[in-house]
Amino acid sequence: MESWLKISCLLCIFGFLRELRPSEPYHAEILMGEWYHVTQDEVNRSVYPVGTYSYLALLIFVFLITDLLRYKPVIIANAITGICIWGTLIWTSTLGGLQAVEVFYGFYQAGEVAYYSYIYAKVDKQYYPRVTSHTRAAMFVGKLVAGILAQLVIGMKWMNYKQLFYISVSSQVAALLWAFFLPKVEMSLYFHNRSEAIEGASKSVAGNLEKGSEQARVEEAEPEKKLPAWQLLWSHFRSAYTNPLVIQWSLWYAISLAGFLQITTYMQVVWKSFANEPTIAWNGAVDVALTLLSAVFALLAGYFHAGRLSTRSSLLSMALLSILEGGCVLLSCWTDDIYLSYLGYVLYGGLFAFTITVASSELASSLEEDSFALVFGFNTFVGLILQCILTFVVVSEKANLNLNVFQQFAVYAFYFIVIGVVYSIAVISQYIWSISRKPKAIQETN
Repeated sequence: MESWLKISCLLCIFGFLRELRPSEPYHAEILMGEWYHVTQDEVNRSVYPVGTYSYLALLIFVFLITDLLRYKPVIIANAITGICIWGTLIWTSTLGGLQAVEVFYGFYQAGEVAYYSYIYAKVDKQYYPRVTSHTRAAMFVGKLVAGILAQLVIGMKWMNYKQLFYISVSSQVAALLWAFFLPKVEMSLYFHNRSEAIEGASKSVAGNLEKGSEQARVEEAEPEKKLPAWQLLWSHFRSAYTNPLVIQWSLWYAISLAGFLQITTYMQVVWKSFANEPTIAWNGAVDVALTLLSAVFALLAGYFHAGRLSTRSSLLSMALLSILEGGCVLLSCWTDDIYLSYLGYVLYGGLFAFTITVASSELASSLEEDSFALVFGFNTFVGLILQCILTFVVVSEKANLNLNVFQQFAVYAFYFIVIGVVYSIAVISQYIWSISRKPKAIQETN
């Protein structure tokens, strides 16, 4: 087996074990059950928001220490955090205990950056597309198996909801043990790039001496490589965000991600609020359907989008799909039938997978430097800021809106609809303006 494939397989097994958490589809069901001394309103307004704020506060810090510590220590720390989270959920029963868990969960979510970026520091660039698909597929498979296992165990009444935590904490222990087998990373993009630059420059010099024509490329490439970490970070940031296309797609990415995180965080609270809630919740089956549809839609996005749509057409299609996403969210919260709510949520998840894949592809194609992790990390940070604003305005009691959970989701639905309408108007206006400019340009040339 080739070394890059071996490393990819090792990381994918970790990703699978990390996502093998059958308690996730029933998290709200468990917290609002007989095992915890909290009300539904406390879970909605006092527990989940802590995780959102924690994720925001820790994301940039985790991104920087991931590069500084060269990935593997953060991956190990992330697995240890997972053990702490689901281990604590087994024995705690108080509001304060659940809020402490959410603080750790913020770090657990932020730690995904180490999982996704580790592989890029270990394999050659020519394998990036393959290893990216491998690592994301591993996460999908982990979620899929977790959903199937959860629904099977609950449906067959082999365990109660809370006992699913035992499986989740066991998978985190397995992920921790497996993480120690991951090869050590010698180089990173910002804080440990000097020796790599020297080696790369030496190879380039040797190659140029043979070819006798490209010595200038080394001289041009070396100055940026010799920059201190903070200056290199700023150089990449400035280069990316002075590109109008990067700004355009980054805004879309952040705004869309904020809505997605808010909906996935609170959707289970909506289902728990239905009057006709089934005896056995089908959350596991819904997660399975959502994962499968998301995987299919992501693949379709890559197939239909690659070289087939212009940037303007892509943006217009995203705007129209955003309106559809809002419609799906409305279906999930305005219906009296919980099964239609399940359907609306699954369709929304599939559409989001399509749109976020296109946005990510457009962003990646607009970046000229090795700044993918920085740009996507910063865009996620902006998305979390927007999510925190949504949480404070819509969910928090301090805003005094006093919206119930169904009304909150109606706000999120119109959030997507308004985004779609605004982007549609912007794209159409831009197109009309460019058409009106053509005759003037022709007259000037004549």
